[in-house]
Amino acid sequence: MPGQVPPVTDERDGLLRYVAMQRDLVRTAAFGLTDEQARLAPTASALTIGGLIKHLASTETRWADMIAQTQQDTDIESATADYGADFRMGEGEKLDTLLERYTEVAARTESVIAGVADLGQPVPVPKGVPWFPDDVDAWSVRWVLLHLIEEIARHAGHADIIRESIDGATAYELMAAAEGWPATDWLTPWSGDQV
Repeated sequence: MPGQVPPVTDERDGLLRYVAMQRDLVRTAAFGLTDEQARLAPTASALTIGGLIKHLASTETRWADMIAQTQQDTDIESATADYGADFRMGEGEKLDTLLERYTEVAARTESVIAGVADLGQPVPVPKGVPWFPDDVDAWSVRWVLLHLIEEIARHAGHADIIRESIDGATAYELMAAAEGWPATDWLTPWSGDQV
């Protein structure tokens, strides 16, 4: 993953590449972490890197289901009761497993989008969900992709702050380590012994 999205061929390609870039940044924040570190909440919030990956995979799954119109009716009570669990990496969960799921979710999203002829296709807004507007009947697939970029980018920023609080590692140091970039005068790839 380079530090920037490469040139894009069209709107669909651009939207998908920006979603992928944000996913990669979240993955980069997890690079080299143990399961225990992925569960750490070292800032004032309860957010953890493992929990953010779990949340983003669940969120993207729900959006892909909405686009494909395969989503089951939303049970508001269970959705709101389980909302916090979506952000937590449980004791029995493994970071590698969460990352594998995130990869599978990404592939499914791209498959769903490939099956959409027009990015203006309506995506019905579920009714009665507290965080969705009651006065909007449908978004477009384009809107959903833009929203995914925004949602993942927000949490990529959270993951950056959490990771830096865990061991001082920053995004470019981690990216350099993950991709095997050579050390330069301005950037030394992260290594686990830098703590």
